[in-house]
Formats: sequence, structure tokens, C-alpha cells
Amino acid sequence: MPVSDSYAGLRVVEFTTTIAGPFCAMILADLGADVIKVEVPGRGDDARAMPPHRDADSAVFHAVNRNKRSVELDLKHPAGREAFLRLTDRADVVVQSYRPGVADRLGVGYDVVHERNPRAIYCSVSAFGSGPSATGLPGYDPLIQAFTGLMSMTGEPGRPPVRVAASLIDLSTGMWAAMAVMAALARRERSGAGEHVEATLVDTGYQLLCHQILGMAATGVVPGPLGSASPITAPYEIFRASDGWLMIAAGNDSLFDRLCKVVGVPELPLDPRFASSAARVRERETLHALIESRIARGTTTDWLEALRAAGVPAGPVHDLAQAVAHPLAAERHILAPCGDGEFPQVRLPIDDARPPRYRRPPRLGEHSAEVLREIGFDDETSSR
Repeated sequence: MPVSDSYAGLRVVEFTTTIAGPFCAMILADLGADVIKVEVPGRGDDARAMPPHRDADSAVFHAVNRNKRSVELDLKHPAGREAFLRLTDRADVVVQSYRPGVADRLGVGYDVVHERNPRAIYCSVSAFGSGPSATGLPGYDPLIQAFTGLMSMTGEPGRPPVRVAASLIDLSTGMWAAMAVMAALARRERSGAGEHVEATLVDTGYQLLCHQILGMAATGVVPGPLGSASPITAPYEIFRASDGWLMIAAGNDSLFDRLCKVVGVPELPLDPRFASSAARVRERETLHALIESRIARGTTTDWLEALRAAGVPAGPVHDLAQAVAHPLAAERHILAPCGDGEFPQVRLPIDDARPPRYRRPPRLGEHSAEVLREIGFDDETSSR
């Protein structure tokens, strides 16, 4: 069975915004669920306004909202709230990303939904959760990168902290939220009951730093930035060749020995300073300079050919355009079509890499009339 049929027949109501919550719902949509995206009338998901745009379409919004239907509902209006609750009456899953307490104040929180539909899985996505320490704290991906320490370890030593370019926290939280929903659906198969599950940006940030946290516990050393390098072995970083950069990952003694032979310094593995991974990490800067002095004499193409022939893991440092244009991206069907004139879509990395075809993300309120008719409302409710 194709993965796109995994959740055929599953009904999901989503009232989320920006990236984390929408990505959770999009994962379920890609797996076959019917996802109804509830949006604020006239404005919609905040991501619709986020640049870059092509014409009126936001690339950010298009990245995480395919395969959904959009309905405009004003949850502050009694008719809009009732329409929303009727949608959740028929839902298997509800995903929301309001600040903790807001959904309850609007009358669409877990308790209300659960009373009406005890089988519904209700997933709350937030920045810091609902505990007292989270009160009043703003939550966006870069704030969590800064809060959890991730930003302090990103960048070059002696330079300001750097944000990871990808929306790492948001997208990972969307994945955790989807897994929480999947686990709850599996439990419902046994119990017959729905439940409230949660995914938070801050939990994601800490989890992404799991081995750094344990390393700090083991050594008492607070990790700092290492540029492209790794704290667990060396050489495991980028090196400058005569015409650009290449990444070398000589992660164990055998690979280090091969690297040294290729670059013309076969004596280095016998040097006590470099005799083990731990020793090489301690002497990283000295080792880097010795190897780069050799790498700088040749081109990236020549070195990659020589290193790969010797079985040393190495690769080019692409910019994004080069990465997407690489034949491997086409072979893996990384970009999938999504209708004439639409943005291409990035395939979820969980299927068998057959070329998928997605439904484009919905226009704001595009499906309001049909969705409201399905639950017995007239078309007027969509503007309330």
C-alpha cells in the first residue's frame, strides 16, 4: 500500500498557523487524511503574509499546507464557533497551536471537544507548554534556538551566535506532533478513547541537543561553537581547497589513516597528538592546519576523486541551487509537481521515492462553502 493511503478516511481539523502546527497536519494529509484547515476570515494563516512571495503566494505557506482544504471561521462569533465544533464532532484528530489557554477561552479547548467527541485525538502545539514557567514567554523558532543553547553552539569560535538557517525547531516540532498523534491513534485502537497530546518547541530544542547535554553532564564542559566541526571526532569539518570548500568526515582511526595517506602526511597517525579520536579532538586546530595546508594545493574536484577512491568520506559544499540541481535530487524525486504554475513541493522523506503528485495548498477560504454544507450550515457562516 502506498504511504499516501496510510490514513485514508482519517478526518483532521487543524487550526494552527505559521510552520510547526501546519507541518504536523500536512504530514497527516500527505498520508491520506482529509485535513480541514480553519483560518481567520480575511487574513488566514500568518504564513500567507510571509515573504518570499510569487505573485500573492507565500513560499513559506506553500511549503507546509498542501493537500488540505481551507475554511474561514471566526471562532469569536457563536456561529463560527458552533461550525468549528461540528467539524470536530466528525474529526478523528484536532490540531491547534494557539497560546496555552486561548483555545479554552474561545470555547474550543480539549475539554469541550472531548465532551462532544470522546474519540477525538486533540493535539496542542505550543512554544513552552502550559506550565507556570512558560507564562508570558514568546515563542518562535529562533527564540527557542537561543533559549535552549543551540544558537550559542552555532557559528565560528569568537564570532556572534548564529541561527540555523532551516526552521529546525518548527519543522522538528511538527514531526513530533505528528508522531504524538500517530501514537495516540494506535492507543485509541485498543482503548476506543481519544486523548490530549502535546508537542512543544522547547522540548524539541532540548531533544535535538541530546548528545551535547549528555556530553556536558559527562565532562562539566559547556560546549561552544565549532563552525563546521564536530565535538565527537576529528577531522570532521570543512577544508579549503584551491577553488572552494569540501567536507571531510574521517570519523575513526582507520579513516584518519587513509586520509593522511591520500594528502601526503602518512606519519600523522603515529604522532601521539593524533593517535585517537579524543586526542585529535583536543588538537583539532593543529590537525586542521596540517591537513588544510595540503588540501589547499589542489582543486575540490581532484581531492574528492582521490578521497573517494581511498574510501574516505568526503563531499562538496553546495549552495542550495547546486544541491537542488544535483542528479541525486531528481533521482530521489525530492521536488514534486503540484499543478501548473504552482510552487514545486518537497517530498516527505518517508515513502519509497516514487514521484508523488500533490494537491496545491488551498486559497484562503477556498473550501468554506463545501465544508460548511457537509456539516449542515449555509454558506453565510464562512464570513462569521
